[in-house]
Amino acid sequence: MPAFRSEHVIPGQPLVEMHHVARRFIKRRDRHRSFQDRFIRLLSRRNVEHEEFWPLRDVSLVLRPGESLGVVGPNGAGKSTLLKLVTGILPPTSGDLVVNGRVCSLLELGAGFQPDLTGRENIYLNGSIYGLTRAEMNARVDRIVDFAELGDFIDTPVKHYSSGMYVRLGFAVAINTDPDLLLVDEVLAVGDASFQHKCLAAIQDYRAAGGTLLLVSHDLNAIQSTCTHAVWLEHGLLQAEGAPIDVVMAYLAEMARKEDVARSEREGAGGVAEPVMPGRWGNGAIRITRRVMG
Repeated sequence: MPAFRSEHVIPGQPLVEMHHVARRFIKRRDRHRSFQDRFIRLLSRRNVEHEEFWPLRDVSLVLRPGESLGVVGPNGAGKSTLLKLVTGILPPTSGDLVVNGRVCSLLELGAGFQPDLTGRENIYLNGSIYGLTRAEMNARVDRIVDFAELGDFIDTPVKHYSSGMYVRLGFAVAINTDPDLLLVDEVLAVGDASFQHKCLAAIQDYRAAGGTLLLVSHDLNAIQSTCTHAVWLEHGLLQAEGAPIDVVMAYLAEMARKEDVARSEREGAGGVAEPVMPGRWGNGAIRITRRVMG
C-alpha cells in the first residue's frame, strides 16, 4: 500500500526516503460529438475514455540532513510532481514516502498567498502554514521584509504584485523560516539577475549552516555549484544518480544525441541540412553562431 508520513527530524535519519514511488493520473477523454451526446453522457456516465498517465514511476532516493539534491530533466519529466509528493500536496499512488522535519517550498508563483491580503499580512499567513507562532514570525518579519526589497509594496495587496514581486516575497519567507528542508522549483528564473544571485547566495548560506535542499532547475551551472549530488529524471523514470558533474554530462550527452537523431530524420525527409561550423568541438549542446571581433 502507498504511504506518506511526515514526522519530526530524527537525528541520524534521512529527511526524505522514497522507495519505488509512483504517481498516476487519470485522463478522461469525452467522446460525445453533439449536445445530445453530451446530455446522454451526463445521464449514463458512459462514452468516456480513461487513459492512465504516470509522471513518476518506480523512483527511489534518499536525502539526508545537510545534503543538497539537484533534479534535472526536460519539461514533462516528472520533476515538479516529485516536489509535490515531497511536500504532501500529492499522495503517491504506490510505493513508500517518508518525510521528516518541517518543509518550506517555493514551487509556484503565489502559492500560499491570499490575493486580498498585503505582503506583510501574507508573511504571517505563510508563517502559520509553516507551523511558526506569531511571536516567532515577529522575530523574523523585519528580516523577511528587508530581503524581499519590496519597499512600500509590502503593505499593498499581493494581487497587485508582478511575477517578480511574488518570487521575492515567496523566497524571502521560505529562506527565513529556518526550514529543515527547503524545496525550490524553477520559479526563481522569473526574478531578475541580481535577485537570482541574491537567492543563490542565500541558499549557499543556508547550506553552509547545515540546511537541506531539494532544487529543481534547468540552470545546470546552479545544480553543479550548489548541490552535493543530483538525479536525472525523464519520462517519470530515474535515468541517473550521482555527482552533479557526472549526471549533468550524461544528461547533456543524451540531449545532444536526440538532437542529432532529429536532425538526421529531418535530412532524411528531404529537409535542408543544417550547416556545420568549422572548428566545432564538444557534443554540440552549445554552438557559436556569431563572432564579434573587437
